[in-house]
Amino acid sequence: MVDVAGHPVYAYTGARAYDAALPTVVFVHGAANDHSVWALQSRYVAHHGRNVLAVDLPGHGRSGGAALPSVEAIADWLAALLDAVAVDAAALVGHSLGSLAVLEAAARHGSRVTRLALVGPAVPMPVSEDLLAAAADNDHVAYELINGWSFSAGKQLGGNQAPGLWMTGGGMRLMERAHEGVLHNDLAACHHYAGGLEAAAAVRCPALVVIGARDLMAPPKGAQALIAALRDARVVTIPDCGHALMTEQPDAVLDALAGFLLR
Repeated sequence: MVDVAGHPVYAYTGARAYDAALPTVVFVHGAANDHSVWALQSRYVAHHGRNVLAVDLPGHGRSGGAALPSVEAIADWLAALLDAVAVDAAALVGHSLGSLAVLEAAARHGSRVTRLALVGPAVPMPVSEDLLAAAADNDHVAYELINGWSFSAGKQLGGNQAPGLWMTGGGMRLMERAHEGVLHNDLAACHHYAGGLEAAAAVRCPALVVIGARDLMAPPKGAQALIAALRDARVVTIPDCGHALMTEQPDAVLDALAGFLLR
C-alpha cells in the first residue's frame, strides 16, 4: 500500500521488491475493474527487469478514497502516484478507461512518461444513454450488457487458454465486486472525455495501441483518429478478440506489451 493524496492505494508489484535502479511500469485498469485484470502481464514484466505498479484506482478494489470523476482527474492522480513512490518517470499502460487516463497523463505530464501503451482504446469513447441510466440506477443489467459486449462471440462459449477459467463468469464477478456507483462514475468519465485527440497530438513518447478486432465496447474504427494523431505509434490488432483483451487473449497481449516495454 502507498499513500496518495491522503488515501491508501493498493499496487500489485508482481511479487517483486521495488528496486530504485530499475525502470518502472504502471498498469491502469478500466471501468469497475481492478489490478487483477493485468495478472499475467504485470507479473511477467516484473520478472523481466522492471518495477511494476498495477494499481487499484481510488474507490476501486483495495484502494481507499472516492472514485475520481473524470479522465483528467485520473491523469493528474497518476502523476501524484509517481510522486508518492519517488519515481521521476515511468511507462504507462492502460485498458479502456485506463487507456484514456494514461493518454491524458502523457499529454499533461509528458516529461514523466517514457512509453505509452493503450489497450482497447477509442477516442471519443461514448457510452449509450441506456447503459449510463442503468448504471446510475445500480441496475444489474448494466453489468450484463457490458459483460456481453466485452467478449467476442466465440469466447462467449469458453475456450480460454487457462484451463478452468470461466471468462464471462469471472468478468461478471469482477464488476459485481465494485462499490456502488463506481460503474456509473467510470462510464460517465469515458463518455464526457472530449480531449483525446488533442492529448494524442501532444504525446512525445513512443506509443503502442493494442486493438481487439471484434471489440464492441471500443470498436477498432474508434481508434483510427487516435492512431493518426499519435506521432510515434505502433499498432497491434488481435484477431477474434473483444474488449476484454487480457482475458480473451492473454498471451497475445503479453507479447505485444513485452515487445514494446522491454526492448
